[in-house]
Amino acid sequence: MSRKKKRAEKHKKSEIIKGIFSVLEKDPNKSFNYKQIASKLNITDAGRRNILIKKLVELKEKKSIKEVERGKYQAIPSLNYFTGIVDITGRGNAYVICDELEKDVFVPSNMLGKALHGDEVEVYVFPRRSRNGKKLEGEITKIINRKKTAFVGVVQMQKNFAFVLPTDFRMYTDIFVPKNKINGAEHGDKVLVEIEDWPDKADSPYGKIQKVFGKPGEHNTEMHAILAEYGLPYTFPEEVEHYANQLDTSITAEEIKKRRDMREVLTFTIDPADAKDFDDALSFRVLDNGNFEVGIHIADVSHYVQPGSVLDEEAYNRATSVYLVDRVVPMLPEILSNNACSLRPNEEKYTFSAVFEMNGKGEVLEQWFGRTVTYSDRRFAYEEAQAIIERQDNVVPKEVSLSGEEYKVEQEVADAILKLDEIAKIMRVKRMKYGAISFDKVEVKFALNEDNEPTGVYFKESKDANKLIEEFMLLANRKVAEYIGKVKPPKTFVYRVHDEPDEDKLIQLQGIVSRFGYALDMKSKKTITSSLNNLLRDVQGKKEQNMVDTLAIRTMSKAEYTTHNIGHYGLAFDYYTHFTSPIRRYPDVMVHRLLQHYLDGGESAKEEVYEEKCKHSSSMENLAVSAERDSVKYMQIKFMEDRKDQEFVGVISGVTEWGIYVEIIENKCEGMIRIREIRDDYYVFDERQYALVGEVTKNMYQLGDEVIVKVKSTDLVKRHLDFELLGKAED
Repeated sequence: MSRKKKRAEKHKKSEIIKGIFSVLEKDPNKSFNYKQIASKLNITDAGRRNILIKKLVELKEKKSIKEVERGKYQAIPSLNYFTGIVDITGRGNAYVICDELEKDVFVPSNMLGKALHGDEVEVYVFPRRSRNGKKLEGEITKIINRKKTAFVGVVQMQKNFAFVLPTDFRMYTDIFVPKNKINGAEHGDKVLVEIEDWPDKADSPYGKIQKVFGKPGEHNTEMHAILAEYGLPYTFPEEVEHYANQLDTSITAEEIKKRRDMREVLTFTIDPADAKDFDDALSFRVLDNGNFEVGIHIADVSHYVQPGSVLDEEAYNRATSVYLVDRVVPMLPEILSNNACSLRPNEEKYTFSAVFEMNGKGEVLEQWFGRTVTYSDRRFAYEEAQAIIERQDNVVPKEVSLSGEEYKVEQEVADAILKLDEIAKIMRVKRMKYGAISFDKVEVKFALNEDNEPTGVYFKESKDANKLIEEFMLLANRKVAEYIGKVKPPKTFVYRVHDEPDEDKLIQLQGIVSRFGYALDMKSKKTITSSLNNLLRDVQGKKEQNMVDTLAIRTMSKAEYTTHNIGHYGLAFDYYTHFTSPIRRYPDVMVHRLLQHYLDGGESAKEEVYEEKCKHSSSMENLAVSAERDSVKYMQIKFMEDRKDQEFVGVISGVTEWGIYVEIIENKCEGMIRIREIRDDYYVFDERQYALVGEVTKNMYQLGDEVIVKVKSTDLVKRHLDFELLGKAED
């Protein structure tokens, strides 16, 4: 028998063994003879039937199954059932990620049991392992929870019904929609479809079209579709808007009496030039003893958003504002986010504050937390504050001014900004010394015209003015967390935590950066942090910066919200929370409520309640980040659509078995070159070298190489950008 035939025979036997376990485990209390099992597995030919009979006997002898009476077999009660989350691959197979198992369980496409990506499922792990003994294989036996039932897709109309073809590549089936549930959609429309049923014998689930977004490729259609794909809303329910609009947002004498009045202290905001909401302000004054009082004042959102109200419920459900490339989808209605809770200049506002007495070394000598009323004297854009820091002559040139006019800043305000900048720099040096990681990743931004068409790309850099604000926000977040976290006995609180980096990923990163002449020192936590910072500093301004920054970030664990404090590795803080952005983050609202509750002498809140809210907030944050990333990808493709004749120099930013990803140096747009379209040789993926290697020429395309590319095709609907490879940049 040829090797190929032997392999086919072995595969056939393996499939029959899996089938036996599948039938017996599905009904563990029943017994089956070989004919019943053959019928359930659709085995009709004599050859496979004989294999089935033989394998039943073998499995019985190995005590993998039991023979309850002559010729009747039953499953042995098994501990091989596990609960996990489904991760569908691009090829339609899946892995089930189970906390109890060290390895993920591979599930072939024919054993998915109608589970979809992200579902929580029960998986039966076959007792027999694959040939190399490393791979776990199984079958999904039960769907415990659907992650989602609504999907974005494109309508394909038939005479009396329609199919919706989902745009998410992990959704492996189309959705059948009967004529009476098409909801006015037309052929080719992009829609949101809700799965209502999936009959046992149906290949496709049955659904109902809920929303029609419009024609694929149109700007608003795609933006709304991105939000819907992640279950993110883009309008507020009427009752929420009505409730918000009825709130009393006036500043009353009665309420002021309950607060620390800081309206007379110099206060200002520093934000992006295009910011609509200002949720934090700084106050500054020199004390009689020569020290400085620095106030970090945060919009008192919890004053307006009361627990149990429809407004609170909506804010919790959203959990975060979403920042797409052309719009903000706020967590709170505009009456709050842009008005009552926005610390606009020359307006009195209710705030929640952290006020510190500090010396010139950046040390906190005294601290106070509580509700305040403040008055913002000035609003600065980052560029205006930066001009003061750089020039130190108090003049803001018109090219960076919000008003477009050159103006001179009052000496008192300029002195405050310069002193705060000086203290911020001292605090930053200390953070780095204690092991904080300095991620200053370049942020890609688009210049948009009135039709939201991208006219240019620019890069947002973090300068001294940005870092000034960052340091004082970090200070407030850390000190609030310490204030509650160090209390004995412990009290329930919401922390922002960040675990240590993944060691395997660090080793992988070391392998990549060594090609560029960099090194990581893996001896200890301290040397890892120090060498990571050196790496991030050394790549600044180099062609490989964005790639190395991205790969370094991927070695890190994800930051998340929890009531169980483990510290924040990236910031090198033992205690950290989010206190400073309650307009756009629900965890900050929870922190304000808990802090006030404890300031009032309250008992520890219920941990399980807040842990559940933390999990929800972390989950919604991840969805928002994914949506934001998709909107940037969409805009990059739109930007590149009109540049199909141009040649670009790019850096290979990813290498896979199906091709290479290239990031264009001048605009950071990333596209793909498929392996089958590199014509000068037959290329194979070398995982060890992060490269594609030509079998004949031994030519190599490796991570970090510079190449010349042209745009081959753009697909706004699927958000794909394909490049044509013209050669290596040095050729």
